[in-house]
Amino acid sequence: MAGEGIDALRMALMYTLILSAPILGAGLVVGLIVSLVQAVTQVQEQTLSFVPKIAAMLLVAIALMAWLVMKLSDFALEMFTAF
Repeated sequence: MAGEGIDALRMALMYTLILSAPILGAGLVVGLIVSLVQAVTQVQEQTLSFVPKIAAMLLVAIALMAWLVMKLSDFALEMFTAF
């Protein structure tokens, strides 16, 4: 009984990692690029990096929306059929 709950929690955390990795990765890459540009141009405005990161993460989320929904429905199906 407790093993099933732990397995469900492990599966939920794994799906969370899988679904959030591409979006967070896009934010990381864009943040690094903006930081490099700021270092080269010596523009040290903190709010300047916020908008490109949010825009990139939003674009990746929109581009991967079908895949994200498919993965979430697979997870829901696994949860409802396992118990």
